[in-house]
Amino acid sequence: MKKREIVIGVCGSIAAYKAVEIVNRLVKKRVNVKVIMTRSAAEFVGPLTFQTLSRNPVMAGLFEDSKACRPAHISLAASADLILICPATAGIIGKLANGIADDLLSCTVLAAKSKVVICPAMNERMYNNKIVQSNIEKLKPLGYRFIGPRWGSLACGYEGKGHLAEVETILKEVKKILK
Repeated sequence: MKKREIVIGVCGSIAAYKAVEIVNRLVKKRVNVKVIMTRSAAEFVGPLTFQTLSRNPVMAGLFEDSKACRPAHISLAASADLILICPATAGIIGKLANGIADDLLSCTVLAAKSKVVICPAMNERMYNNKIVQSNIEKLKPLGYRFIGPRWGSLACGYEGKGHLAEVETILKEVKKILK
């Protein structure tokens, strides 16, 4: 997978810590990883962790690099061989399904021509909500791919379907998509 570029969107979920392992393992395979964090993601894992492991600056705001010739979301979208949203919240799934581009991650995905893989992670009640399920079903025929979620222990203390897919499962699917 060397000489590939993956943009990883990290959303605000307790599962954000697993994205750290994914970034680390991809970089070890010589993949150039660029990380976009939502504001709420930074409440769970600090940007410095992703910056250190990816060896790239972490992007969060639409207007961070005002000196750039091209807007960040356009250059990120153009350079990506794949966009992986991990963990993906109900919020980002809803934004994408409805064409809402109000942050760096949603703008980048909507500007991208590359494949987009979404790894949901949320409470089972949220995941099973008819609106969330409708949004997922809206995205699938448009080419968005989903990995998980799986059954497991949730942050609320219950067990249910909403647990982020296993890191190994995500990495195998990414490798398969990039071949």
